[in-house]
Amino acid sequence: MARLADRRADGRFPPARKRFGQHFLEAAWVTKLVDAVRPHPDDTFLEIGPGRGALTRALAPRVGRILAVEIDRDLAASLEAEGVPNLQVVTADVLEVDLGALLESERLPARAIGNLPYNVASPILFRLLDAADEGRRLTDATVMLQKEVADRLAARPGDDAYGALAIQAALLADVERLLTLPPGAFRPPPKVMSAVVRLTFRPPVVDVGDRATFEKVVRGVFLQRRKTLANAFRPVAEAFGRSAAEVIDQAALNPRARPETLTVEEFGRLCRAVL
Repeated sequence: MARLADRRADGRFPPARKRFGQHFLEAAWVTKLVDAVRPHPDDTFLEIGPGRGALTRALAPRVGRILAVEIDRDLAASLEAEGVPNLQVVTADVLEVDLGALLESERLPARAIGNLPYNVASPILFRLLDAADEGRRLTDATVMLQKEVADRLAARPGDDAYGALAIQAALLADVERLLTLPPGAFRPPPKVMSAVVRLTFRPPVVDVGDRATFEKVVRGVFLQRRKTLANAFRPVAEAFGRSAAEVIDQAALNPRARPETLTVEEFGRLCRAVL
């Protein structure tokens, strides 16, 4: 634990680790983020990747409880040793921990917040969408992302960035942009712009029949997003033992439409028709 000994002696933290995608938020932007979140004294927060704890310390006095999941053992131990009020530190990979079990004994619904590592942001978003339980377990998640990922998350039909991420998020959440952050908002500064996005979780906006099938259909169609729906959907339909033309007709969709023009509701019809 030499890192922790050094931290306590000279006030410094262990250096950022590239393999964890660590970029730590500067104090001025921590204040802006907390203000955007509008915390309440009764809130329970799930914080993903507290890192050096700048956001954790600012949020803790204003909420009821924080569960902070940190993969870096040194940073987790350092933060835990500080004795921040209302805080429980969980040393784990958020992609491997059972979020439902973690929140089971907490006051629900909770809220989520985090500066997501750029290299695993999308998988973490999908974990949050699943863990939210349609708003019953998590009401919302405020996350910092690479701006490119935020663009894809908030895209609408017809946008260049519109694809599987936007569709699967829109099925289960309302997406709102809150802030755009320059590289200088972090230490070390990343090479890209960042953004803060809030997802407000809710029941599905449309009946898709089966959630796993919906994901397969959406991902499969967008593997060939520049083709017509008839051509892009053909391999997906064949994997289900169906004719693409018949399924598209049953879903009352235009076979000449491009995948990036279809709404969540239209993908829902396509999914129900293929089953």
